[in-house]
Amino acid sequence: MENANFTHGPVPLNQTQIQLSHAADVEKAIALPILMFAGGAVGNLIAIVVLSISKQERKSSAFYTLVCGLAVTDLLGTCLASPLTIANYLDPQVLEDEHLCEFLSFLLLFFGVAGLSIICAMSAERYLAICCPYTYQRWGVDRRFAQKFLFGVYIGNILFCCLPMMGMARSELQPSLTWCFVDWRTREPPAAAYSLLYGAVSLLLIVATIVLNLAVCGTLLLMRQRTVQRRVTRASVRDRWRALSSAAETQMMTVLVMTSAVVLACSAPLVVRVFANQTTHEYDSKADLAAIRIASVNPILDPWIYILLRRSLFRRILSLSRRAGNHHKNPSRRPPQTNLLYPEILRDSHVFSQLLCNANIITHLPATVKFTPCDTESLRQT
Repeated sequence: MENANFTHGPVPLNQTQIQLSHAADVEKAIALPILMFAGGAVGNLIAIVVLSISKQERKSSAFYTLVCGLAVTDLLGTCLASPLTIANYLDPQVLEDEHLCEFLSFLLLFFGVAGLSIICAMSAERYLAICCPYTYQRWGVDRRFAQKFLFGVYIGNILFCCLPMMGMARSELQPSLTWCFVDWRTREPPAAAYSLLYGAVSLLLIVATIVLNLAVCGTLLLMRQRTVQRRVTRASVRDRWRALSSAAETQMMTVLVMTSAVVLACSAPLVVRVFANQTTHEYDSKADLAAIRIASVNPILDPWIYILLRRSLFRRILSLSRRAGNHHKNPSRRPPQTNLLYPEILRDSHVFSQLLCNANIITHLPATVKFTPCDTESLRQT
């Protein structure tokens, strides 16, 4: 009896140690999904609040509507997909359910391509507004136009991402047992075709976003170069126009460059893994997991780039940096107090019309607002 008790006595202790070790591993593994969920939810909620208290003229613009759509899309994706992942860490059998696995796969497919579509639409809207203003007005790109476009993006992407559920491909639990995605390693023609098609659409949206942003940046640089080279009779007017255009261009270029970098850095790894799993016979589950985690960072960064980097905050930072630079160059000289709306600007109709055109681009006024030479002449007479 003693020998039997001695033999079976340590077994519960070993089981307890194994359970404690497993619980500690789960706590370490679940920390990252929880942090990503909190970061995405809080960031997008703050972004939506900031948008809701913005000025009315910005609310009526197409760009504002697209930004709202992006924030809501990122928030929905975070709130729907992250709880399933967290629940699977607590209970590994959650994603073994076929329907839940298909649902999580649909969420990852849909919100991935929907976010890219909206970001590409935002770049296209800025391209039309800056590079093709006549087309922008002729098409009537406004808030209602953007709302219809968002509705079309949702419907089209829903149908596209529902194809695996209709039998074109099959969703499966990935080797890490923490997420589900389409079977992107299969060689069956329909499923392989869908994986390649999804990768091609994502790649096309990424390339289009980068090309459009580069085109806008090039146009702004060209506008700035022409403005600096243009002769203006009054030096003070030229200085004020140069300062205003420089701040606007710098802010827009900063947002566009950061957007291109984030889209490329977050979405490219997943697209690369889609093509790699279809064209090579070497499977790397760790690389697949890293790619989907990097893609999940995109909704966390989007609100900070598109919304929280607001014009007012950017102007304050730029003003502080300029004051610090002027103080460093001329510590004893006090910078003059100037006003951008000094009446001297109104005496030059050409410069004032340029200011109005630039303000229309920066503040994203609706396409229905137009400025004519008559408006400028009336302001001169006042």
